[in-house]
Amino acid sequence: MFDPIHLRTFLAVERDRNFSAAARRLDLRQSTVSQHIAKLEQAVGRRLFLRDTHSVELTADGSVMVGFAREILDRHDTAQRYFAESEVSGRLRFGASEDLVLHELPLILAEFRRSHPRIDFELAVALSEDLHRKLDDGELDMMFGKRRPGERHGELIFRDRLVFLAAPDFVLEPTGPVPLVTYPPPSLTREIALGALQREGHSARITCVADSLNGLRAAALAGLGVVLHARRFPPPGLEQVRTAGRHLPNAGGLEFVLVSRRSVLSEPERELRAVILANVDRLGQFPRATAGEGQ
Repeated sequence: MFDPIHLRTFLAVERDRNFSAAARRLDLRQSTVSQHIAKLEQAVGRRLFLRDTHSVELTADGSVMVGFAREILDRHDTAQRYFAESEVSGRLRFGASEDLVLHELPLILAEFRRSHPRIDFELAVALSEDLHRKLDDGELDMMFGKRRPGERHGELIFRDRLVFLAAPDFVLEPTGPVPLVTYPPPSLTREIALGALQREGHSARITCVADSLNGLRAAALAGLGVVLHARRFPPPGLEQVRTAGRHLPNAGGLEFVLVSRRSVLSEPERELRAVILANVDRLGQFPRATAGEGQ
């Protein structure tokens, strides 16, 4: 409906409040500027400027159009950048923690691959500790995983709090060992859970060991016990534990970081880092299709 060229001309006139000045700014003839504004007004069906030989002023509809024009052009420019084929090429072996891949990260990576078709992209999904080992062994170029607060490796992307989760109808007994569903060693959350329980004087009974997040979720939904997990990334169907008066310890937090094998990032690594940083707010949300199906 609205030609971006006409919108840019409109904003130039609005800024300068002068058709001649806008024409000079845009390197156009004044008659062309007038034509652009006339065509935009025709498309809108409203007058956007009140003008005479001495002044140019926005109408009420023109003032509203300023916001629309800026928003439309911003989205237009974003779309152009997104669909413009990147010239960056090379190989990128990327590892992601299982916490991340049940949420928006796969969609973010899909967008990255579409906008960077010349990058040979490989993805590994595993426990953060295993990803660190693969990175050290040269099997990965970059990873997105977890570290304890205070550790220094990697670039901090965001922090999150750890919470104990379980099936909605699960109630923790007031006495006895805490039933724990966990990853096998060397899982970071396993170590933190056992350490936090021990500090508070709780004994723990490991009722299930699973090497995947889907396995942990299935065991917890079956009522086998509680899972210590990042609050921002709850597995679908799990909720914070109801304790029936029993207090579970505060397990503290985790930091999610990007770690690269190189001290100087390659071009593909720089591009992926920029995409992840630009989409931090999306991380932790359920994928749009999944969220819609669950409503």
